[in-house]
Amino acid sequence: MSDPAVDLTVDLGRGLVLPNPILVASGTFGYGVEYGDVVEIDRLGAICCKGTTLRPRIGNPTPRVTETPGGMLNSIGLQNPGVDAVIKKYAGTWTTWRVPVIVNVAGESVEDYVEVAKRLDGVPGVAGIELNISCPNVGRGGLQFAIDAGAAGEVTAAVRRATDLPLLVKLSPNVSDIRPIAKAIADAGADALTAINTLSGIAVAPTRTKPLLGNVYGGLSGPAIKPVALRIVYEAAQAVKIPIVAIGGVTELADVLDFLAVGAVAVQVGTAIFADPTLPVRLVDELADACRARGVATHRDLVGTALPTKPAAPSAKGVEYKP
Repeated sequence: MSDPAVDLTVDLGRGLVLPNPILVASGTFGYGVEYGDVVEIDRLGAICCKGTTLRPRIGNPTPRVTETPGGMLNSIGLQNPGVDAVIKKYAGTWTTWRVPVIVNVAGESVEDYVEVAKRLDGVPGVAGIELNISCPNVGRGGLQFAIDAGAAGEVTAAVRRATDLPLLVKLSPNVSDIRPIAKAIADAGADALTAINTLSGIAVAPTRTKPLLGNVYGGLSGPAIKPVALRIVYEAAQAVKIPIVAIGGVTELADVLDFLAVGAVAVQVGTAIFADPTLPVRLVDELADACRARGVATHRDLVGTALPTKPAAPSAKGVEYKP
């Protein structure tokens, strides 16, 4: 068990204080109830529930998931019963848990996000909102909110006005420079960032006559994306002052320590849960042990140790060949 003398608490702002920095990522842990028999739910830092939309969604055509080297591609398509059904079915249970539940919210327009946020505001059992802005904006020709600083700031500001709940916004890696987008979101009133969402990819059917997934495109997750996630957290941490929660390929303690070093205050475990649902709770204990071994009283002493003393060049320039 983790030593109570090691302070693992995380303050994400607006009163949302997590008991530890190990969260479970949206889409990999359902609504929490699905894992109640195999995981000590209340030992997690927080649960980010499945993506929730204003109206029910049946999701994308099958096949929806395939394994890839070092990860998986998924194209679930935000299948969910809609925000009203989620509140009715799960919020009562969430109130009985010590672990905070953060509702991941998705939408196709600013109005969608605002309406879902309004319905979640003040609901017992809902500790915060994580905005999944890697969704096509129907008002801008299908452009994702997450890849445009103006759109990202606009939807963040609108949701901030609509709710007093702690607000996390999830960054997309599918951009050339994350810094202006991270800044726009922070300036618009987000309490924290989460980084990163999946990378866009495809797989080819065994016949080689078409793409494998029913929706053609899927989101790549797992260990294969960790270097990209590290890079984006590293860059975002130099651009904003709000907390960053890292996601992308966490499978062991070393991954947690790497993300802390580049500026994250917490991590989310996602794809690895499918292979080992007990991993997140185990990481809590291992992180406490690592702090003790280093002679520090809190994991916060491990945050940002790999960041430069002054802002580094953006990766768009950093990867260019220099003779």
